[in-house]
Amino acid sequence: MPEYHSRRDFLGAMATACGASTMIGLSATHARADTPHGSERPPESTAASVAPEFPRQELDTVREVVGASHARFDRVKELVTARPALAKAAWDWGFGDWETALGAASHTGQRKIAELLIQHGARPNLFTFAMMGQVDVLRAVITANPGIERIHGPHDITLLQHARNRLSHDDLSNAERERAKKTVAYLESLPGADLTAPDEPVSDSQMQAYVGRYRFGDGEDGVLTIGIHRTAHLTIGRGKEFPHIINRVEAHAFAPRGAPNVRLRFEMKDGRAETLTVHDPIPLLKAVRTSDAG
Repeated sequence: MPEYHSRRDFLGAMATACGASTMIGLSATHARADTPHGSERPPESTAASVAPEFPRQELDTVREVVGASHARFDRVKELVTARPALAKAAWDWGFGDWETALGAASHTGQRKIAELLIQHGARPNLFTFAMMGQVDVLRAVITANPGIERIHGPHDITLLQHARNRLSHDDLSNAERERAKKTVAYLESLPGADLTAPDEPVSDSQMQAYVGRYRFGDGEDGVLTIGIHRTAHLTIGRGKEFPHIINRVEAHAFAPRGAPNVRLRFEMKDGRAETLTVHDPIPLLKAVRTSDAG
């Protein structure tokens, strides 16, 4: 956990540091001898390379390594070899649908990527063990923690589905395939291991009642867009962010995938949505429909 210090602490530390410089023989004059007029400018190359997020890792890079961990081994290797801490990266795809790089590799059955991430410090969990066919580990953890198999991974993907997704690949050795089959069989014996999130069907005509743009602020960042995914689900997006699939959980109320406690509630009039409120679970915002264009 980061430690936060007061301004007084900071100034005191700076005074101590300056005193230490004098003690080791660095006078103020000598320390600035190579800069014009005694200024203390950092080297231009250093200033230009520091990202706004520093000392945190750059958000674009964090997002990239999590995204690449779904399938792109070479890119993941390039990123984590240069900066090993990225192997522990996590990204919120929206509404609290957090996913780690290892979580991405685990739910897509990418064992090679998962092993690479673990070698660089990623932290394996129950979903990793399921994907890797480590049935004895799964059995021990679930026996010690009954009901833990009900927990979903990123995007509401079940524990059993992680094991199935690995089994669907064609790069398994005979020995690994047998382990994967045993893992799937074990998890199939636990009803909670494949307990999917609520997802009531929505017809095409019903979807059209929601599709459109809903404004809650200024500019494009102040607009939520409801669209239709190729899997016949509604989606919600903001600006250039990747649209998020939403599941209907009750009349005119939806939950984003991977965020079961969030509710998107539509207020209807004459069969058409007029407003959208977002609850997490307290109300966060209210948006007014401005057009039917998705």
